[in-house]
Amino acid sequence: MLEPGRKITLQIIRRTDFGVYLAESEKAEKEDSVLLPARQVPDGAKIGDAVTVFLYRDSQDRLIATVREPALELGGLAVLRVREVSRIGAFLDWGLEKDLFLPFREQTVHVKEGDEVLVSLYTDKSGRLCATMKVYPYLRTRAPYVAGDTVKGRVYERSRNFGVFIAVDDRYSALIPQKEAQGTYTPGEIIEVRVVEVREDGKLTVTPRQKAYIQMDTDAEAIRTRIEELGGSLPFDDKASPERISGEFGISKAAFKRAVGHLLKEGTVEIRDGRIQLKEQ
Repeated sequence: MLEPGRKITLQIIRRTDFGVYLAESEKAEKEDSVLLPARQVPDGAKIGDAVTVFLYRDSQDRLIATVREPALELGGLAVLRVREVSRIGAFLDWGLEKDLFLPFREQTVHVKEGDEVLVSLYTDKSGRLCATMKVYPYLRTRAPYVAGDTVKGRVYERSRNFGVFIAVDDRYSALIPQKEAQGTYTPGEIIEVRVVEVREDGKLTVTPRQKAYIQMDTDAEAIRTRIEELGGSLPFDDKASPERISGEFGISKAAFKRAVGHLLKEGTVEIRDGRIQLKEQ
């Protein structure tokens, strides 16, 4: 039985004015054949020739063949542009005449026209090909990276329980654990992260932060700059709550204390009356 969503090589079994019919064998029943429209029939093609096509459903929900190559097949991954948003979902450009439908329920964040989104292709309960931004089950493991490598990944989902899910190279499964996921992460955003661990299942644990001794200098500079912007005094010290520190700087309390300690040691700041102040030079 012919099913939509994949490329397949079929045989030309019948020719009509509006195209040719393809099937797995010349003895196939009519209901087991599919139309390849005339404008896509290869020049010189004749009965019995093999043609590699992609199967999908047209605007009238009929199974149809095309020699065009879509951006993805069933279970695959691709970054597609949002062509249009309607009251029922979004439509993505995937290289075929009929745009690919992305239902609202399959969006991890509401998309808008022009956005580029990482999606996979699946078949819904009615047999239609649809896109989903919930790509976790479709991502690969066994990435060609080891602990310490710096990689780029696309954020595709934020979980309050687990952290930030990203797709490294738009294909490999990775997670920024919740304790490391300080700051704001937006699905679709591309970020640079460091591989902390390659788990037994091949998935990556990553962090947006450098090794502590490197990151401390970056954090210290950000804190010093912010104090300058506030006129020379930060209205809290290193005893502030983790939530307040994260809200101001997007880092953990431990990282904040390390950076402040560094500034204190070099004599850049001082702590007085519950505030961190720049020292007068």
